[in-house]
Amino acid sequence: MVTSTIPIELQNRDLALLRGLFECRIMTAGHIAILYFAGKKEATKKRLQKLKAAGLIGERTRHASQAAIFFLSRKGLLALQERGTLTEYPQFDLPALEKRARVSELTIRHELQIMDVKAAFHSSIQSAGNFKLPEFSTWPLLYQFEALRNGHGGKEVTVKPDGFIRIHEHEKDGGVFEHTFFLEVDRSSETQDTLVQRAGSYLDYYRSGGFAVRNGAPRSDFKEYPFRVLMIFKSAERRNNTAERLLQNNPPILTQVCLSTIAEVTRDPLGRIWFRPQDYQDATRGTPFDAEKPRDQWGYQRQTARELFVEQKVKKRALLIEDVQA
Repeated sequence: MVTSTIPIELQNRDLALLRGLFECRIMTAGHIAILYFAGKKEATKKRLQKLKAAGLIGERTRHASQAAIFFLSRKGLLALQERGTLTEYPQFDLPALEKRARVSELTIRHELQIMDVKAAFHSSIQSAGNFKLPEFSTWPLLYQFEALRNGHGGKEVTVKPDGFIRIHEHEKDGGVFEHTFFLEVDRSSETQDTLVQRAGSYLDYYRSGGFAVRNGAPRSDFKEYPFRVLMIFKSAERRNNTAERLLQNNPPILTQVCLSTIAEVTRDPLGRIWFRPQDYQDATRGTPFDAEKPRDQWGYQRQTARELFVEQKVKKRALLIEDVQA
């Protein structure tokens, strides 16, 4: 084991931050303030300066109008390894860490959006009273799985979620109810077919008992291990297009997926901002925007009217309220 020389005394919060950077790869000071400093920006700034001066984190400078990005340095990884705080993670050597930190601007934008979502959940859960957020992982390798996907000749494919979320609801009788979600933040560069196929893979993962097995149960107990897939989009139009396509899937995906926009989620992820394809179907049935009608009957000009109609008519739900699973 290589010994690192650290000129500052690391606090538990420092180690949590370094470990967070190990898993999430990149964060802005804004993310770090919410996740580790209770939103205190000045305290965050001062501590980041000390950790950077100690060589434990690095900073990737961007355009003047963009927030700087922090990442875990080689020295930071050594500090975590010396303290045995990475035992539950896959083995990770220094060259792999450095390669993982070198990402394209397009990938950075996507991962920062994922971190925006994580920070929003963390902030909302803190003020939600009887809810706790024991897990919000954004390392796909930790939760990837094999599942069937349409269009692949019946072969299994590897699905790498953008995130995995576990929320605990503490009940009055002392019990704990667990809400489980997989996260998909749309890049907008993926085709609708890809999004629908991906959703179908999650459905197979649930119905085949794959998620039950991951939780230590037999496949036959799959109904005891439900989860929802949170799909988040840059625009209402893309969200609604995906809802239509999920309904047209064979079999249709009605309730396992919850859809919203990045603007709504970063504002209030626990609010009534989510709807399922079933809710979209209920809102549009018998209207000019009915998902069962062939799209070529409507024409592109339908989009603005459709988005306004859906916002007014669709029933939006809150994730941690029972009716999201109804």
